[in-house]
Amino acid sequence: MDDAQYDAQGPPRKRRRKAPTSTSSYVFRPLLEDIALAPEDYTSKVHITCIELWESNLYIGTSAAEILHYVAIPPDPADITASPSYIFASRLQPTFNQTSAASPAPGVQQILVLPKVSKACILCNGTLTFYSLPELSPAFENTVVPGCSWLGGGNQNQSDDEDEDGETVTICVKSRIRLVRIADKPQKIRNIDFPGCLAIARRDNFACVADTQAYALLDVENQQKISLFPISSLDENAAGGQVEDISFHPEASRPSSGVADSRGHGRSTSLGTFVSGIGRRSPQSRSQERSGRNTPEPGLRAASPLRPPDRPRSGSVADDTARRLSVSGKPLPPPPERTSSQMAVRNTAASFSTKMTPHICSPTPTEFLLTIGTSPEDPGVGIFVNLDGDVVRGTLQFDRYPTSVVADGNDQTAIVSATGIQQPQEGYILASTFQLKEDGHREVIEVHRWDIDNANGTEHLDVPFPFEEDNSEDIEPVLGQARLRVILSHHSTSFLEVAERLRLGRLRLPIGDQVQKTESDQVPIDAAEEKRNREEEAFGQRLGAQSSRVVLWSGSSIWWLVRNPLVLRLDGMIETAMMSWMDERQQEVDRSQISRTVSSIQEYEATTETEFLSLKYIRQKAGLILFADTLSRDPTLSSISNTELRTAENLMVDNGLDPRILVSMIPLLREEVIEGQQGIWLHNGLIGVVEEYTQVLADSGSVEGPLRHNDSVNMIKRYLVGWRQRKGFGSIADETEVFQSVDAALLHLLLYQDGQHSAKSGKPSAARAELYSLVDSGVDCFGRAVVLLEQSGRLYVLSRLYQNRKMAGKVLETWRRIINGEEDAGNELRDGENEVRKYLAKIRDINLIHEYGTWLARRNADLGVKVFADDSSRVKFQPEDVVKLLQEQAPDAVKVYLEHLVFGKKKVQYANRLITYYLDSVLQVLETSDEARSMLGQSYESYRALQPPKPTYRQFIIDNAVPVAWWQDRLRLLELLGGSHGADFSYDLDNILGRIEPFEQDLVPESIILDGRQGRHKQALRLLTHGLGDYHTAINYCLMGGASIFHPISGSLTPNETSTREDQATLFGYLLTEFLRIEDASNRVERTSELLERFGRWYDVREVLSMIPESWSVELVSGFLVSAFRRLVHDKHEGMVVKALSGAENLQVAAAFAEKCKIAGVQIEEAQ
Repeated sequence: MDDAQYDAQGPPRKRRRKAPTSTSSYVFRPLLEDIALAPEDYTSKVHITCIELWESNLYIGTSAAEILHYVAIPPDPADITASPSYIFASRLQPTFNQTSAASPAPGVQQILVLPKVSKACILCNGTLTFYSLPELSPAFENTVVPGCSWLGGGNQNQSDDEDEDGETVTICVKSRIRLVRIADKPQKIRNIDFPGCLAIARRDNFACVADTQAYALLDVENQQKISLFPISSLDENAAGGQVEDISFHPEASRPSSGVADSRGHGRSTSLGTFVSGIGRRSPQSRSQERSGRNTPEPGLRAASPLRPPDRPRSGSVADDTARRLSVSGKPLPPPPERTSSQMAVRNTAASFSTKMTPHICSPTPTEFLLTIGTSPEDPGVGIFVNLDGDVVRGTLQFDRYPTSVVADGNDQTAIVSATGIQQPQEGYILASTFQLKEDGHREVIEVHRWDIDNANGTEHLDVPFPFEEDNSEDIEPVLGQARLRVILSHHSTSFLEVAERLRLGRLRLPIGDQVQKTESDQVPIDAAEEKRNREEEAFGQRLGAQSSRVVLWSGSSIWWLVRNPLVLRLDGMIETAMMSWMDERQQEVDRSQISRTVSSIQEYEATTETEFLSLKYIRQKAGLILFADTLSRDPTLSSISNTELRTAENLMVDNGLDPRILVSMIPLLREEVIEGQQGIWLHNGLIGVVEEYTQVLADSGSVEGPLRHNDSVNMIKRYLVGWRQRKGFGSIADETEVFQSVDAALLHLLLYQDGQHSAKSGKPSAARAELYSLVDSGVDCFGRAVVLLEQSGRLYVLSRLYQNRKMAGKVLETWRRIINGEEDAGNELRDGENEVRKYLAKIRDINLIHEYGTWLARRNADLGVKVFADDSSRVKFQPEDVVKLLQEQAPDAVKVYLEHLVFGKKKVQYANRLITYYLDSVLQVLETSDEARSMLGQSYESYRALQPPKPTYRQFIIDNAVPVAWWQDRLRLLELLGGSHGADFSYDLDNILGRIEPFEQDLVPESIILDGRQGRHKQALRLLTHGLGDYHTAINYCLMGGASIFHPISGSLTPNETSTREDQATLFGYLLTEFLRIEDASNRVERTSELLERFGRWYDVREVLSMIPESWSVELVSGFLVSAFRRLVHDKHEGMVVKALSGAENLQVAAAFAEKCKIAGVQIEEAQ
């Protein structure tokens, strides 16, 4: 599809994917292919029989009894991924004895390289010859050993530094086993009586051997043998478990000789010619040469010496083996039913054992693995025995009896790291066998784990080179061409796949809604990025190296069998789980397989840098896929349990993957990602996953994408919150950009979630509290947060963000916008004006207080004044400054502030200003409103119409106050004029009188107060009695000596300090005169009688009697008269008592004087 078609049709719904990476434990790497094996004029089919690699020399033995010598050419050092190339050096035809060669001749059987002595031992057609390395020139004067069946058996516990005098080899001839030390010349160590040996593996003094029938365990030093079990489980004649003496007796031996073949180097010397002169060693010398591992490897069962001959073993090893297999739950499989062709093959065999080659390998210093079976076509069994001959561990089940078996791992082929340090590996058993598949018989490699009990079954690897098979169904397949061997030299293989996955690459974020880019849209790479790419490539190449010593050959080709790197195996499992999803979008990712993959490495401890990065990469990839798969699913079609959600979340948080990657995949949150100058770098193997899921989430059809589902929103939210908790961790790269992106994405997500919930339910959501908590705790993306909150119309949340940053001006400005009517989507600012007032009390910025205090005073004078009058405010203001400020900025609030000063703070010096404001307010209304004047007149009439007892006029107008400002101002005016602030309080009386004079009929209480202030008490009492009819206030006026009466009074009345009883009596006299002038006769009589009865002591009886009309009966003033007469009698009697007391006091003084005179005596004063 070209670019134009792509743009028109959009990205394809299905994408072709390459096959997933191999999940097997091993992979094949070619060593040398299509080798020209056959010599010239050779008509028979030739195949490889054995190989050995030492340093740069590759030796290949063939069925044509030849050795091909290849020399490795090192690759270009600049290309570490390149393998060495091999060039042909020579073709050698080893000497062999025609009489001892089997028919058909097997060709070259074994190549044993001895690096320490630079020698090679070659077994060809039953004849052993010796050569010098590396060119394979004849050694030891063309010495040959005919009749040899096996070569090897070196001590596998021996390190390279031991046995400095040479190397010990084991030569198996027809009747015995010979231990020979190869140095400057061969030297016999000892002979062991064990004829027909076909295989041997040695650990110190103990060797496991096999002949054509059975296996046995030898004590090389003590010359003892324990028979184990037969190779064929159908061989009932073989017995095991018996300890035998296998000491070699010279008289029973027969020297062997033969005629050498005329080919090769023409050698015809027998080993007996140079070992015949070697006498039997003394027991002392033999004991000195004994060596062994007395202390087993940690974690393995300790090796113990073999039992002496006089200690019989209870039962045979075969019986013990059968018993162990039965207990372990892994009995030997019964012989399967055979087809006619298989029966024909079986009948052609001379015996079961001759069809099955014994295999011995030693995976640990104290254990041997032996293979048994029924026939080559039937399954085989691998049994582990220890140095006591006891069966240990479980058994290994082979699909077919193997043609070769090697051990890899543990102490066999430890991996060599780049630092040169050997790293432990898992333990594997590799076996070559075959399987019947759809396309015919195929040779395979079976891979078994032996070092753990919970191995994941057997793996099968198809041999790359198919073997030949006949078209006839009744002909047995050609077996035996595929062979495995552990060679001397390590080979390091570089896996580019590892480097491509583990190295870091820069993630290119989509531009806007455009996810896929054409070539013209590619962002140019700058020099810094190019340099880092080179560094990452170099670093990645270091990680892909894998060392191996296991080779496989089949036909004319040789391969390395290399451990599949951990990252490739695990990644292959994950890719397999994704295959259905990649091909069909409708299918889902196999989440359970991905979870199992992650669980399999939960307890894995990385020992190398590559393993550490591999585990990190796998956890990141698994978490990313699980997380993105959750977002991409439609919950109406497929549900995911809470446990799976939490697993994905925890994996994403713990794996350390840059959170910006996930955020960039979500269309709604993509703009919140901040790349920074360096960009976003992640493992290169994750980039494809990110791009794929980014496309999937973008195809959802809306910008919300996966956020349409509440579970997805909550999962992303918890993930981002988890990342916010990691702030301050020093191990996070690009910390600034990461947490800015996280905070911005979380803020955007909470705004989206709260907005969606509020739009549907009309109520605040639980996300609102989280939103408040986020902005209150502070965000790193302050600038972006302001933009998001402005765009979403969340002004109140924006103000909280400003509060966290101590930006008082921005806080007040935002609140003012809300109070002035700008839309706040959340409608969250309750009682905004009061919030402004409280906030102004907390700040110290005088300019802000002036600006927003006066603004608030213009809107709400009461609250605005509190800003300047609050004693708890951090900034204190002088009243004069406040009054001046309010007069300029908020004139309507001046009166309120003065009221606070006068009534709240008792600052009477501001009372005149306040009175002026009150007068202005009241008089302005009366001048312009007849209704207001009518209201006042009606209040007088209503009050006068009330029958006693009735409240005072002030209380009446308070209780019946009209909800208008001027009415309240008048009440405060009466309070100030009435002397609420004490007698010392004075105001400009003349000015006030002049202003209210036009309204005397309307402002009666004000006139009364002003008359009292001027001493015009008669006029004041007249207005109280007749103008208002407030008799109670009139009496109080007299009692207080004409002091203030129209102000709130709590407790008892306080008379004027300057008034006397005579002043009060005068005022009461004025009041009696006014009461006697009340127009209503009954009211006049009642008010006068009550006044005289209650306050008669302030009246003279004669004056009262002269003022009372003649028409009144005595009964009306009887109460006054009785109290007056009693008071007169009381005064008379009191005067008499006082007079008597004064007389007595006079007599006392006179007596005292006389007594003092008597004491003083007579004194005569002469006249001068």
